[in-house]
Amino acid sequence: MTAVEKNIMRPRSSFEKREPKEYDERVIEVNRVSRVVKGGRRIRFRALVVVGNHNGKIGMGIAKANEVSEAVRKASTLAKKHIIMVPLINGTIPHEINMKFCGAKILLKPATEGTSIVAGGSIRSVAELVGITDLLSKSLGSSNKVNNVTATIKALSSFNPDIVAKVRKYSEAAVLKGETVAIKAEAPAVKEEATGEKEAVKKPTKASVKTKAKKEIK
Repeated sequence: MTAVEKNIMRPRSSFEKREPKEYDERVIEVNRVSRVVKGGRRIRFRALVVVGNHNGKIGMGIAKANEVSEAVRKASTLAKKHIIMVPLINGTIPHEINMKFCGAKILLKPATEGTSIVAGGSIRSVAELVGITDLLSKSLGSSNKVNNVTATIKALSSFNPDIVAKVRKYSEAAVLKGETVAIKAEAPAVKEEATGEKEAVKKPTKASVKTKAKKEIK
């Protein structure tokens, strides 16, 4: 092998094209936990991970391991095994919902377009991974992240299917109505243009011909 061939830079793995992942994962919390055994304390790490595809799918997982990376990997695998589907309508939830889990109490409300996500901490992370763009929320109980994430996912999976169907039908009808109104609004402009063309092509009357002839004689 020549010196030139040795100096040729090979592309690193980070520059290679990778296939897009199906789920985006986010580590919400990593805690150090310990237990007392005969020889002393045994320290491990607990990871809380939430995964979602930004299109209505979400899942959470909690796992323990001797290392942080291993705990995160195990939690991510568990989260992907417990995926739920969330009905989204125009980037928000179908209706208001309250949920309680242990000491955590949360309130979720649908919001109009442009409101963005009004939430903090773990609730915001879950909403972003689900694909919600507009949401109003409030945490009314404990600040424990595990309980808040569990309560949020439990709330997102407990919408009334009858109300969801009615809201979806109403939103679709509103969109169709908006399109018809836009078409009607454009119609008068076309009519005015047509009438203008007709007036331009209008033939002269007998009275106008007589007045023109008199002017020429004078």
